[in-house]
Amino acid sequence: MHIMEIDTIPIDSCSKENLTIYQEWFNYADSDGDGRFTGNEATKFFEMSHLSRQDLKQVWAIADSKREGYLGFKEFVISMQLVSLGQSGYSITHDLLTSDILRNAKPPTMEGLDALVAKKKRKHKDKDRAVSPLPSPSSKWFSAKSSKKVSANSVTSIIDGLKKLYIQKLKPLEVAYKFNDFVSPLLTNSDFDAKPMVMLLGQYSTGKTTFIKHMLQSSYPGAHIGPEPTTDRFVVVMHGPDERSIPGNTVAVQADMPFNGLTTFGTSFLSKFECSQMPHPLLEHITFVDTPGVLSGEKQRTQRSYDFTGVTSWFAAKSDLILLLFDPHKLDISDEFKRVISSLHGHDDKIRVVLNKADQVDTQQLMRIYGALMWSLGKVLNVPEVMRVYIGSFNDKPVSNTISGLLGNELFEREQEDLLTDLKDIPKKACDRKINEFVKRARAAKIHAYIISHLKKQMPAMMGKAKAQQKLIDNLEGEFAKVQREFHLPPGDFPDVEHFKEVLSGYNIDKFEKLKPQKIQAVDDMLAHDIPNLLKSFRNPYG
Repeated sequence: MHIMEIDTIPIDSCSKENLTIYQEWFNYADSDGDGRFTGNEATKFFEMSHLSRQDLKQVWAIADSKREGYLGFKEFVISMQLVSLGQSGYSITHDLLTSDILRNAKPPTMEGLDALVAKKKRKHKDKDRAVSPLPSPSSKWFSAKSSKKVSANSVTSIIDGLKKLYIQKLKPLEVAYKFNDFVSPLLTNSDFDAKPMVMLLGQYSTGKTTFIKHMLQSSYPGAHIGPEPTTDRFVVVMHGPDERSIPGNTVAVQADMPFNGLTTFGTSFLSKFECSQMPHPLLEHITFVDTPGVLSGEKQRTQRSYDFTGVTSWFAAKSDLILLLFDPHKLDISDEFKRVISSLHGHDDKIRVVLNKADQVDTQQLMRIYGALMWSLGKVLNVPEVMRVYIGSFNDKPVSNTISGLLGNELFEREQEDLLTDLKDIPKKACDRKINEFVKRARAAKIHAYIISHLKKQMPAMMGKAKAQQKLIDNLEGEFAKVQREFHLPPGDFPDVEHFKEVLSGYNIDKFEKLKPQKIQAVDDMLAHDIPNLLKSFRNPYG
C-alpha cells in the first residue's frame, strides 16, 4: 500500500452534475460564507435528511476525521454521500470510505432543501462564491494589535479559537517577559495553519533522503543520495504548485510559511536551509523535514557554522513526528547525535526509531543489533519507557535474502505497515497535537514569567546592580529551585539552565517588569476554562 493514499477523499469520481448540486448545498449550508460547514450549521442542515441521531453522529465523526470542528467542501461531499447510503439502509462505518458504493452514491433526499437553495440563489444571484473555501476570517488577526478584541462569531474552528486565545491572553504575557528571546519566537498565523511535519534525524548515510523518496514514490527537487554526507542542509519538502527549490532566506521571510522563527539562527544557518516544493497528494497532508547527517569526531566541532542542536530543537517543537534513523552497521551514537537526542527532551511522545537497511544483516546479527540499539538509546534518552523501533528496509529495492522466513519479507511488510499507520494518523491527530503544543507553550510561558519576575525581585533598588545580576546568573539553578518551591511547579517543566544563562547575560534584569498577576490569571483562565469550552463547542454536534 502506498503512503500517498493517506487521508485522500474520493470525490473526484463524483459526476459533475452531483458536484454542482453539492456545491449549491454547501453554499447554502455555509451560512456565513467562510468555506466552513460547522457543527451548529450541521444540526439544522442534516435534520432535513431524517436520519437517526446515531447515524448523523457517525456521519460527522467520519467526515470530520481531523477533529477540526468543521467540514470543508470535500468533507461535506463525503458527509452527503454517507447520508445517502444511510438512507439506503447501509450501516455507516469507516469502511465505506474505501468502497465503490460511496463513490457511486447519488445525492441524498433532503426534504425542503431545493426550495431553500433556490430562494437563497435568487437573493444572492450576484454574489456567487468560488468552489474553493474562502480564507479564514482569522487571517487578519495577526496584523492587528494584540489588545484588539476578536469577535466570537469569527471563530469557526478550533484553530481559530486557539488563534484568538493566543492574541488576547497568551501573547501579552510572552511579550511582557521576552519569552520569544528565551524560549520560542512569537507565533504567527502561519504557525497555526501549517500542515503536520515529520522530521527525520540520523547520522549520515542512514537513508533519510531515501526514506522520503520511498514515501513519495518519487524524487524531489534538491535531493542528493550517497554513502558520504550528501545532504548538508535542512530541506523542508512541502506541497506546491510546481517543482522548485526556494532558498532559506526567502522562505524565512514569507508570511504564509511557518518558518519566520528560524531567522533567529542567523544567515549562516539560512544559507544551509531550503524549501523543496512539488505537487504531490501526500504533501497536501504532511510536510517532511530532511536534515543533514549528524557528524562524528572532529567534524562535529569544525563543520557547523550555526547552532545545529538549537535548530533541531526548534523543528522538534513544530513537528508532529520525529523519526530517528539508524544503520545496522553504524550503531555508535556520536557526541553530536547525543546532544541532538537530548535536545528532544519534552517531545518523547513524538519520537519513533527506525532501524533501516535491516536486510543487510542476517537473523542472528539483527537480534544482537536490536538489543545493542535499545541499550544505547536507553542511556541517551534516559527514560524508563521502551521506545518503539521499526525494523525494515525503507527503499524501493527488493528486500535482500540475508534474512529468511518470518524474519524476512513478512516481518518487513508488517513493520512497514505499522509505520505507515503511524504516518496516516498524523493528519487526523494534527488538531489534537496543536492543542497539546499550545497548552505546553502556555505553561512554559507562565514558568518563564515567574522566573523573570523572581529575578527582578532579587535586584537591589539602588547600588550594586551589576554585581547582583552576575550573582543571580551564577546561581541560576538555585533560583530556579526557589521559584519551583514558591509556586509549586514541576521541576521537569523548567528550561535548560545553561541556555537560560546564555540569553539572560545579554539583558539587564532590572529592566524587566514585575510580576503582573492579571496576566498570569488570564493564562490560568484560558487553560482552566477557555480551552475546554472551545473544545466542547466544536465537538461532534450529535454527542
